[in-house]
Amino acid sequence: MDEFTRDEIEAGRKLFTGEWRFVAAAGSAVSLPPMRGAEIAFAGRSNVGKSSLINALTGRKNLARTSRTPGRTQELIFFTGGGHLNVVDMPGYGYAAAAKSKVAAWTEMIHAYLRGRANLARIYVLVDARHGLKDSDAPMFDALGQVAVSHQIVLTKCDAIKPAELAQRIAEIAVALAKRPAAYPKVLATSAHDGTGIPELRAAIARLLEEQKR
Repeated sequence: MDEFTRDEIEAGRKLFTGEWRFVAAAGSAVSLPPMRGAEIAFAGRSNVGKSSLINALTGRKNLARTSRTPGRTQELIFFTGGGHLNVVDMPGYGYAAAAKSKVAAWTEMIHAYLRGRANLARIYVLVDARHGLKDSDAPMFDALGQVAVSHQIVLTKCDAIKPAELAQRIAEIAVALAKRPAAYPKVLATSAHDGTGIPELRAAIARLLEEQKR
């Protein structure tokens, strides 16, 4: 993983100290809220832990709704902390039981979001550390590559596997990312359960926003 300075860790902490709140839920391209500040979004398979990670980042237990039911988040959910940064919880993908019409609608909405969101700084694609990349992740990476949106993999639930297995998982993903030039090559490992990697993810986001100012 990237090494972060104390200043970057502190900048990341401050970035998420605001009063985070729900802004909007968009079920279609026309219902997207107006663009403001910088936006980061979290994508991933259903039940990968997007809502839990957003809650851990913002220090709010119930900001993003968590559910054990795959496919529950069916809209783009927008949050703000009152500052420059805005966070988006994207609908989970790869849920086999979802109706084809619903999957098509989600896909169309997400593609419209990726193409038309000029303030979108990066998509963080979450991958369950216990399982690694799956075939159902490929369409999302294909879409991100087509629109040239900056994206990076964040492993979730890293507390559930041993360090050696985690290292192997990161190495496997690095090989897969080498085939996708639009993907940021570094993998971030996190656990919303015990807080592992949360300060580093905050620091990575703070670094990203600082780089965009240059």
